[in-house]
Amino acid sequence: MQDAAPEPEMKAENAGISWRLKLVVLLLVIFGAVVVLVTNRWLSERFTEVTRNRAELRLALYSGNMISELQRTSVVPLLLARDPELIGALTRKEYSATSARLISFQSEIGAASIILLDAEGRIVGATNRNQLGANLRSAPQYIEAQRAKDTIFTVAPRETPGFDFTYSRAVRSDNQVLGVIVVAVDLMKYERAWAGLQDAVLVTDSEGTVLLATEPRWRGLPLAKALEARDAPSAIRRALQGAADWAQEPPDAYLSGEAVMKTETRVAFRGWRIITYTAYDSVRERVNGVIALEIMGFAILLAVTFYMLSRRAWSRSVTYQRESAELRLLNARLQREIAEREKVQKNLAVAELTLAQSSKLAALGEMSAAVSHELNQPLAAMKTYLAGARLLLQRKRPEEALSSFQRIDDLIDRMGAITRQLKSYARKGGEAFEPVDLRNSVSNALAMMEPQLKARTVRITRTLPRTPVMVMADRIRLEQVIINLLRNALDATKETRQPQIDLLLSAGETAILNVRDNGHGIKELENVFEPFYTTKKPGEGVGLGLAISSGIVTDLGGRLTARNADGGGAVFEMQLPILAGEARAAE
Repeated sequence: MQDAAPEPEMKAENAGISWRLKLVVLLLVIFGAVVVLVTNRWLSERFTEVTRNRAELRLALYSGNMISELQRTSVVPLLLARDPELIGALTRKEYSATSARLISFQSEIGAASIILLDAEGRIVGATNRNQLGANLRSAPQYIEAQRAKDTIFTVAPRETPGFDFTYSRAVRSDNQVLGVIVVAVDLMKYERAWAGLQDAVLVTDSEGTVLLATEPRWRGLPLAKALEARDAPSAIRRALQGAADWAQEPPDAYLSGEAVMKTETRVAFRGWRIITYTAYDSVRERVNGVIALEIMGFAILLAVTFYMLSRRAWSRSVTYQRESAELRLLNARLQREIAEREKVQKNLAVAELTLAQSSKLAALGEMSAAVSHELNQPLAAMKTYLAGARLLLQRKRPEEALSSFQRIDDLIDRMGAITRQLKSYARKGGEAFEPVDLRNSVSNALAMMEPQLKARTVRITRTLPRTPVMVMADRIRLEQVIINLLRNALDATKETRQPQIDLLLSAGETAILNVRDNGHGIKELENVFEPFYTTKKPGEGVGLGLAISSGIVTDLGGRLTARNADGGGAVFEMQLPILAGEARAAE
């Protein structure tokens, strides 16, 4: 009887486990259903927005390509209308070499076609020789070009569905119209490129007439009528596959009973608009994929829960053995940590003595390294100018050689100034301050870097305001900062395929100079202005340029910061207090 006493307790325990199991399973099911519903709504909205953003980005790209093609072709009639040989051919009415010349222009310019009309509207020269002799006297390109003095853009319908897009201009001599030059713009190539996409794309003019479309039957029709005239299968059918009836937000438009996402933007040309209709099927597929993963995860979690709840408690003896083993391991680990800490304390005492000795030599090392770093640039420039002067003297061009010697003399003065600057950098002095135009400092720094810039193919863009940007500074030290920033930018773009350095100077409450490169960027921004911090290979730099530059800018009352650009590369920004009164006086 005493042995059977625990039986009711075990039954009560099993009943408790069964009740808890049911509650846990119910909570997991409710939680899983809520998560799936919330995820479906949130992901549907998010992926729809991503799809819309991508469609808007594609529209901007399409619009930019069309505008670029139109602008590039618009200047061709003006150039050809002034061509002396074409004017001479129209004057003499000798057209034997006209077509060959137009073909050569076509290959260089990349226009779709070029034709030359005489005063009677007859084609006397064409890149397509089959057109020679045809008369376009009644064509709008010919009539409107004769009436206007500027280049005329014409949209003329074709015999087949579509339009011809042309620029035409009258060829004049002594205010007399000799003929008309007509250059065609190949916009149909964009239509052919769009035809391979899932989206339906079309371009309308200011009146809503379809000019370009992935469906040929739409061309020349009003937008509403064009969308009705659709046969399957077509580009719009491919775009409409996958209805959007599941979407939480109402669709932008319905085409033939199908819900689609409509994206529209304005083309900066004669009121044209470009429209795309995007299907929702890709969004639904992505949402379904995530929801399927969530359901699978909840199923695995439910299975693990059943397994954990079905297991019996471990025996106390096994628990005691495990705890005893863990205590023994913890005791051994504690003894090892005590021994290691004693060893670390001894090493720390030795390191403190070594650090005290090293700090005594740090100042001497930094000064010698700084002198070497700052004098390398003038010495390299002097070597280049000496080589150039020797070559000029050999070619008996002494006047130009004297200019090189003058630059060498300026560099010698600069080297002396740099040594004085290093002393003033240590003393934090400012006796040489004067009003300086920051634009001239940028120009002088670029001239100083001329040998390095010529040695490599680097694109330099310089954006300076038209009015003076006056600051109170030491001119030599200010140029030293700009040179250091340019050198770092050159070094950062050594492995870049198309290196580029941008200098942007702006003036507001403060004068701001941005030096940006498209190099590898900065990995450790917090250490970039620390002395002896460098990412260059041994022998290429000691890491003092930015530290010295930061100290100089601080002495001038400004600040020097660094950041990584969004598109890659690094941006160094120098801010200095501006002298508004001196700037107005100089202006």
